[in-house]
Amino acid sequence: MEHIVIIGNGIAGVTAARHIRKLSYKKITIISAESEYFFSRTALMYVYMGHMKFEHTQPYENHFWKKNNIELVHGYVTKVDSQNKLLQIDGAPNLTYDKLIIATGSKPNKFGWPGQDLDGVQGLYSKQDLELLEENAPNNKICKRAVIVGGGLIGIELAEMLRTRDIPATFLVREKSFWNSVLPSGESEMINEHIREHHIDLRLGVSLQEINPDKNGRVKSVTLAETGEEIECNLVGLTAGVTPNIDFLKNSGVELGRGVKVNRYLETNVKDVYAIGDCAEQHEAIGNRRPIEAVWYTGRMMGEALAQTICGNRMAYNPGHWFNSAKFLDIEYQTYGWVFSERNKKENELHFHWRHPEEKICITLAFDKDSGILLGINTFGIRLRHQIFDRWLSEKRTADFVMEHLVDANFDPEFYKNFEAQIVSKYNADFGKSINLKKRNLKRIFQLR
Repeated sequence: MEHIVIIGNGIAGVTAARHIRKLSYKKITIISAESEYFFSRTALMYVYMGHMKFEHTQPYENHFWKKNNIELVHGYVTKVDSQNKLLQIDGAPNLTYDKLIIATGSKPNKFGWPGQDLDGVQGLYSKQDLELLEENAPNNKICKRAVIVGGGLIGIELAEMLRTRDIPATFLVREKSFWNSVLPSGESEMINEHIREHHIDLRLGVSLQEINPDKNGRVKSVTLAETGEEIECNLVGLTAGVTPNIDFLKNSGVELGRGVKVNRYLETNVKDVYAIGDCAEQHEAIGNRRPIEAVWYTGRMMGEALAQTICGNRMAYNPGHWFNSAKFLDIEYQTYGWVFSERNKKENELHFHWRHPEEKICITLAFDKDSGILLGINTFGIRLRHQIFDRWLSEKRTADFVMEHLVDANFDPEFYKNFEAQIVSKYNADFGKSINLKKRNLKRIFQLR
């Protein structure tokens, strides 16, 4: 019986295993050093915040794996011998495979800062990171101040987590405005305001020079590169992005770049070896997407596509239109298609931006300046229907059409405030239009469900 071995039990690896099992009776083994059972990584913050226990992050009962004849091995793969199809594992016996799927995810970036390996310095990615945070910052008596380095989504999550335990945090962001490499300026500036309103010490345009130890080898402060200012702290959160977790693949014969190099079928240069999820790097990026995508749903889609290939129905990875969602403290964020920041904006890209005069709610629509065709949309504090925007992007609808039918995209408007009239009014004023907002097309909505 053909033996499929998957290294990594995150969303990508587990999805591949589940779908291979649905399609075949192949032998399947999942190896993980992080945890015995699959859990939802995006839920880790809620464990620290007291909203759930760790066992609540596991989507499947422990008996699920035995019931589906999926073997679990708890250990760390130290070497891949692709010639002999052999894995050396710290914590478990060596294992042979017929086909190997690498789904080892990411690890927090470290950029060689002096003191980055001191006690009290950590990232926020794994189950072990969560356990370490409980040790480093159990309360505001043990941890009197934290410094967070890096202004991305993980950084804002860590700030929110610490705030629930009344631990003061200083947030070091190298850019002049929060996440302005991704967000247009109006959105980025709104998030700056929101962070500060939550009593988080946001420092923009500053970077870390070094992390200073006390006499016991534990962090006592950080020094800023630009001013030399020293900030006392008991915890340093390194949240300046992640990088593929692939060190164990050196000398394996598998081609590596920043990640594991794969083609559209998620195949590596070595026969019967594949890579999916955060650790996979496309030889050529798909459209405007990055070659490496550390996103939950793309890992799931890669797992589904590769399962088809493994089971004889060769299928290319096709992620479709870009979308994503996140949360900035208590503001929900959604994006569909492409809305670039000012520094990455395309020549043909026009933006329409509306912001609520009082609340932290805004919308940015990107469209082609010549054809008017929708390129993408960002929303903060407004929930939109994924299926409708996915369809509008496929149908190449214009910005005028989107404004006219914006009510159709509102997610459960009976539970949320409606801002479509104000949005369309500003759009008309900005671009000299006379768009009339149409009533909600319930027939169309139900067809999409």
